[in-house]
Amino acid sequence: MVAAVLADLRQRGVHRVVVGTANSSIGALAFYQKVGFRLSRIERDYFTAERGYPDGLEEHGIPMRDMVWLEMDL
Repeated sequence: MVAAVLADLRQRGVHRVVVGTANSSIGALAFYQKVGFRLSRIERDYFTAERGYPDGLEEHGIPMRDMVWLEMDL
């Protein structure tokens, strides 16, 4: 499915795709890198109450704090 979406985006003239996921989303981080995305930046303290996220969020015992941005040039 990802390959089909990326092919469609290329056909439409899109040159870069950016995705973001939490620092604690180890499955998503692995998935995106396996399909060719590269780490581009970390936005620290993204998952805060000011942005509407409840305190104490975690995945796999890892506190959800930072947004990890990944990108792929098409």
